Amino acid sequence: MSQPTIRLTMAQALVRHLAAQQVRVAGETVPLFAGVFAIFGHGNVAALGEALHEHRAALPTWRAHNEQAMAHTAIAYAKAQARRRMLAVTTSIGPGATNLVTAAALAHVNRLPVLLLPGDVFVSRAPDPVLQQMEDFADGTVSVNDCLKPVSRYFDRIVAPAQLLTALPRAIQVLVDPALCGPVTLALPQDVQAQAFDYPVAFFEPRIVAAPASLPPPEQIAAAAEALRAARRPVIVAGGGVLYGEAADALRGFAERHAIPIAETQAGKGSLPFDHPLQLGPVGVCGSSAANALCAEADLVLAVGTRLADFTTGSNALYAQARLVTLNVNAYDAHKNSALAIAADANRGLDALTRALTGWRAPADWHGRAARLGEEWRATVARLTAAREFAPGELPYEADVIGAVQRSAADSADNDVVVCAAGGLPGELIKLWRTRTPGGYHVEYGYSCMGYEIAGGLGVKMASPGREVIVMVGDGSYLMLNSEIATSVMLGHKLVIVVLDNRGFGCIGRLQRACGDAPFNNLLDEDCATAAGGGAPAVDFAAHARALGATAEHVADIAEFEQAMKRARAANSAYVISIRTDPHRSTREGGSWWEVAVPEVSTRASVREAREGYAAALRKRDGDLEA
Repeated sequence: MSQPTIRLTMAQALVRHLAAQQVRVAGETVPLFAGVFAIFGHGNVAALGEALHEHRAALPTWRAHNEQAMAHTAIAYAKAQARRRMLAVTTSIGPGATNLVTAAALAHVNRLPVLLLPGDVFVSRAPDPVLQQMEDFADGTVSVNDCLKPVSRYFDRIVAPAQLLTALPRAIQVLVDPALCGPVTLALPQDVQAQAFDYPVAFFEPRIVAAPASLPPPEQIAAAAEALRAARRPVIVAGGGVLYGEAADALRGFAERHAIPIAETQAGKGSLPFDHPLQLGPVGVCGSSAANALCAEADLVLAVGTRLADFTTGSNALYAQARLVTLNVNAYDAHKNSALAIAADANRGLDALTRALTGWRAPADWHGRAARLGEEWRATVARLTAAREFAPGELPYEADVIGAVQRSAADSADNDVVVCAAGGLPGELIKLWRTRTPGGYHVEYGYSCMGYEIAGGLGVKMASPGREVIVMVGDGSYLMLNSEIATSVMLGHKLVIVVLDNRGFGCIGRLQRACGDAPFNNLLDEDCATAAGGGAPAVDFAAHARALGATAEHVADIAEFEQAMKRARAANSAYVISIRTDPHRSTREGGSWWEVAVPEVSTRASVREAREGYAAALRKRDGDLEA
């Protein structure tokens, strides 16, 4: 007997199938796709738009103001949901589609799921070249969506309605697989979207999608346990996989049982409460003095759920002398740096390691020293973020603002989520932001993408509507992409947005000077060339935010800022506070070397001096690696 079918357009079938996917979260069955962000245009409005309207009750559709931003919102939503739930994004065929490339790269780097549904040109080619179509003189099959291939974990172009039956389940499998997940692109030619096909009714039946949890191979556990038992100075580095795998409790139990101190990456911050006795703080280039000191002395580093990027490893110099053991659901990440690899889910891997390490604990003098250094670092953080007196004309810097934000929380600090992305602020926040709960720290630093902050904050708020979402953003990043303030107001998702105005790109300006270069093209008031007869712009961020529908104010100092934060917390809609900050100052405490190539020859003495320091650091790092 043949299966019952229903005749639908490809676009209608796509939407119905997405709406039917479900997932179990905290014991409750909920839709896998919470909704779709759409900016309609040529190539997606007629067919896909019609389908989304028909199913808007089961699969809500929201509009935004910038395609890159709405994809950032979707990515942040998935991150805040620990990759358990996600959003889809659809755009037109031309600039709308190419605007997704940056966001797709961000999701790919950070291993975060998002479904991208850009419109595409006609498969029939009958009306070619259509509006916004790019023509490749050597390949008639190419469209601008091919730009998304290298930044997608899975890419397909649906050239016939029946193809959806194979492509869509494959796409969803990639999205929910913790080892494979990332951006998935299904390019949707506009004529195929509108074509009808007799789809099996079973294709649209509700289905609970289960993310696989990979078991650790016994031989890998045995080898790792042997290495740990031989270690005298072990350290754990906790990455984002701890949070995505919902393994924070397992990690805490493992560390306490075996007395191993824990350092955190940007993505892993919040794995352990900031005031836990085994908490060392962040590790690496923006790391704490405690974490970096112990990692430099460690004879074994157990890296859990981290892709071991250069900021985490100090450009592979920080713990070059240590035996590296990695626990990662993604085998590609697990085998980096010739590590002793455990390719498995974090929860299951830690559980298996605990059973293999029965009765073993790290030496008392080692974890005792870790506790002392961790306490000293927390005292340093308290000092750097404390209220203080300012000299006449002195501007605050990031630490002052961070401290004021956290003081304004009073007893509700654990309800705050701080959101940030690029520039100097992530380096300050990872050192100074204090959180006791997973999810209280949401910083995108794998791709360090300017413009993520406000859109990302919206995604976090959609995922966690009961939490106070505080977006901290520099003036340069704000000016790059601020349109989703209007979306926040339109959708009724309140954000508190703190704009730190240092009059330019202060972080990269400091790096420029550290490399011996002349100040150039970064700070508006000091080193940016201006047009003839022009001058550095005086941007009124508060007025701009009010024009987008937010409540906003500019404050003159930290005292005013603290009062403004009280008003922002009491507000019911988006609230923006801007404050001038010092572009030259950053927190010097902590930190490690980061490899930034300095010119080998230069007419500038300061560059030659910086090159000598760079060469010395390379010799030290590469010598350690050879040893």
